[in-house]
Amino acid sequence: MSEHSDEHGHDNSLVRDHFLNPRNVGDFPDADGVGVGVGVGVGEVGAVSCGDVMRISIRVRDGRVVEARFRTFGCGTAIAASSVATELICGRALEEVRRFSNEEVSAALGGLPPAKSHCPILAEEAVRAAVEDYVRRQAVQRSTK
Repeated sequence: MSEHSDEHGHDNSLVRDHFLNPRNVGDFPDADGVGVGVGVGVGEVGAVSCGDVMRISIRVRDGRVVEARFRTFGCGTAIAASSVATELICGRALEEVRRFSNEEVSAALGGLPPAKSHCPILAEEAVRAAVEDYVRRQAVQRSTK
């Protein structure tokens, strides 16, 4: 069974596509935030010792995620989960992104075998960490004005 197939050996073309053609790869050059009403949040989760580290960055304008990017060190499924997570959260209000779940990632990838279930969980944790980082940065910015 390959990493891109389910527990029955069926190919998962969605995982393969997001692994081979990842969307939204990279970081924001202005990760400390820009302008009034525009900001960035960065969430990084995982551990190199476990094999997967996921960083998701969000750009927020008027309470909505207008752009998301990722950098992931890990298996193909972790990269695919990061890629699809960035697509899923773009355009959503921050309050909706706070409720983002690993089940959304798994479903968007056509379901994953149990051995890969940690990848969507990391994506959920990274998205939530990015939102919390954005909120923290906004509070610091308001307190220094």
